[in-house]
This record gives sequence, C-alpha cells and structure tokens, in this order.
Amino acid sequence: MRTVHPIETESYRRLRAAVDTTGLPRYTRDVVERIIHTTADPGWLDDLVTDEAALAAGAAALAAGAPLVVDVTMVAAGISGYPTVCRLADARAADGLTRTAAGIRLAATEVGDGAVWVVGNAPTALDEVLRVARRPALVVGVPVGYVGAVEAKAALRATGLPQLSNRSARGGSAVAAAAVNALRYGDPLA
Repeated sequence: MRTVHPIETESYRRLRAAVDTTGLPRYTRDVVERIIHTTADPGWLDDLVTDEAALAAGAAALAAGAPLVVDVTMVAAGISGYPTVCRLADARAADGLTRTAAGIRLAATEVGDGAVWVVGNAPTALDEVLRVARRPALVVGVPVGYVGAVEAKAALRATGLPQLSNRSARGGSAVAAAAVNALRYGDPLA
C-alpha cells in the first residue's frame, strides 16, 4: 500500500476543482489525472488518446508482474517500486538505429508476449517497439519532440495494439512514468 503525502492530496483536490474528469472511466481517469498532476497542464485532457480496455489490461499485466520495458533511464527513474528493462546503456547506434531504438531491440530479445512497453523520450524507440513487440499487454507511446514524435504516435495508433498515446509533439519521460504509476496505484484519494 502506498502512503499518499498531504501535498499530493491537496494537489489532486485542486486539480479536480480545475478540471472535470468525473465522466472518464476508471483507468482513463487515473492516467489523465496523474499526467495532469505531474505536468500541471490541464491540456493533457484533450491531447491523450486512451482506450479503457487497453489501460485495464496494462494495469492487470503490471499487477501480475509483467516485464516493463522502457526506452530511457529517465522513464525508469520515475516509476516507483517496479523493476524495468532498459538496455540503453548496452546499446550502440548501428544499422541506422539510434541508441534508444537499439536498446529497444536488445530488450525485445529478453521479454516475450505480455510485456508493457513504455516510450517517453525517443520517437525512434517507439518506431522500433512497433517492429519488435509481439502481443504486448500495453504500449505507452508518448515520446517528445518536433521530429518524428507525432508521426510515431500516429503509427502506434494505426497498429491497433493496446495503447496509450497523445496527438501532439509533447510528451516526455515524466509523462510516460506518470502513466505507469497511475496504472499501478490508481486514484490516490480513493
């Protein structure tokens, strides 16, 4: 059981006074609110593309101990109390791949079906996830950037894989970690 600090409680109280999320289904609400809380940006409410069944499957997979693959150590650092697979440090750019994409390719040799894949930094890593992930429990694709981020997220949405993404160029490691933490911990005020 996670202990919720009074500052987090007050932050959520203020968030809910500013942004109406009452009509959202459970997992979608948890993710949207955690991302808004993390970024202090209510604009995420209209930017995120969610699928309640996919988020529920991701939460169930994490509860069952599924492998959690991340693109960069900053995403791993933001996920509290859950082991991650991040092979960025072992990867070398090769064959036209960036280090983040090469790290995803290495991680794919270690995990099988049912993994949760989380990309918060590099659009090229998300492109590689789409090539190597087989039957993922969930793909969180929120890479940030002006080059390739919007296109990589659109490609993810076109796959039909269980997913969470957003439409704009914004994203980032903190956003990706917030989504995972929301699926693990749910509503902090419940």
